[in-house]
Amino acid sequence: MVHGNPWTPEIWQSFPLFYYFTAQTPATALRIKHFRKAGKKNEHRKQKNQQELEETGGRLFVSGYRCPESRCPVLEELYRHPDSKLHTQGQKGGVTMPDTNMERARHDPPVLVDTEGLTREEWLGWRRHGIGGSDVAAIIGISPFRTARDIYYDKLGIAAVEEDESNWVALEMGNLLEDLVAKIFEKKTGLKIYQIKKMFRHPLYPFMLADVDYFITMPDGTKAILEIKTTNYNAKDLWWKDGRETVPAYYEAQGRHYMAVMDMDRVFFCCLYGNTEDEAIIREIRRDAAYEEEMIFLEQEFWNSYVQKQVPPPYLEDGDAILASARQHCGRADRDAETIVLNGTMQSTLMRYMQLQEQKKQSDKYSQKLEADIQRLKAILAAEMGASCKAVCDMGGSRYTLTYNPVRKMLVDKDNLARLKLQYPEIYEQFVTASEFRTFHVKVSAVDAA
Repeated sequence: MVHGNPWTPEIWQSFPLFYYFTAQTPATALRIKHFRKAGKKNEHRKQKNQQELEETGGRLFVSGYRCPESRCPVLEELYRHPDSKLHTQGQKGGVTMPDTNMERARHDPPVLVDTEGLTREEWLGWRRHGIGGSDVAAIIGISPFRTARDIYYDKLGIAAVEEDESNWVALEMGNLLEDLVAKIFEKKTGLKIYQIKKMFRHPLYPFMLADVDYFITMPDGTKAILEIKTTNYNAKDLWWKDGRETVPAYYEAQGRHYMAVMDMDRVFFCCLYGNTEDEAIIREIRRDAAYEEEMIFLEQEFWNSYVQKQVPPPYLEDGDAILASARQHCGRADRDAETIVLNGTMQSTLMRYMQLQEQKKQSDKYSQKLEADIQRLKAILAAEMGASCKAVCDMGGSRYTLTYNPVRKMLVDKDNLARLKLQYPEIYEQFVTASEFRTFHVKVSAVDAA
């Protein structure tokens, strides 16, 4: 048995990284990391799925495929452990898929609510009954815009997930151009599209919701989904990767979520990036049982383990995304706030941060990955501090003092600002704003004997 504090710098010298992540993060977090690492399933698997769809007239076959080529030792152990949610038999609420292929019956998704005539506030209220397509990318850790915790706060009604207000013109343009982009798709493809203004839910996983832009009637009589997107000319390159046509990963997750809820096997995307019909991108993705299994597992874990239990999910995103989320939910720095005491997993996070900082000092070469890891750990610690400017952590006879102080830059010099406040207080309150950033520092000192 190990007595005292185990998180000493000496132990870190030989402490394997995956053991650190196992100690710090729950099984679901490891599953998200695994999902990110695996990315899109390999091409031969996609080709096989497409061939099966063609050979069976659009009927989908599912299997227990779990992307073994991308597993790491920690995940292998979790897959084998009978009490783990990652166990292959789907223990404790895991998504169970049969180990052998079998044809499954189609389902008709029930309607949650008729969206015709709903106000935006009412529509957002209904979306909080479950996970929508635009939530999925953040939940599985591939969104460049939001974190899983942002979605969590939104579902509990703590803080609404709103798009960047500074980008309101682009958002408004997207709404105004939706019908036009749909007409472009119809004209360029010759396919018939229609709308069903209803919000659907998955019959087996009722937390999975779908509010689809358009539906398509295919020539063979089957149905497909159409998602409308708009972007600017520079961002159009996101629809290509290594010279090949693709769909941005965060949109792909949305489309696959809709296919799962609606039980349809094809999603089309039409994205307008210019002002002519030739400047519209059209993409199609087919259903992937392996991707869908992983996605449903992570959605189910997010909903049951975090939203239903009202436990905030861990931050697993990069540093910038974590800090942006923390600023949104914690607000401005408060110099009078109480000092935060770091314990539990935050101790191991701090030790890992200190280790990487030392590694950075001793390295002669710049490492982008090392820098990203440092920034992510720093962001996790800063998020834990919230609006407080100071935190302490006692470990191994040392006290670590963390400061995260605001540095505010006024838009005019102090003399003029003070004069304006005295002479025109109403104008001052109405127009003067201040920008803010915060500095992060860790200080080590001896703990006073008590």
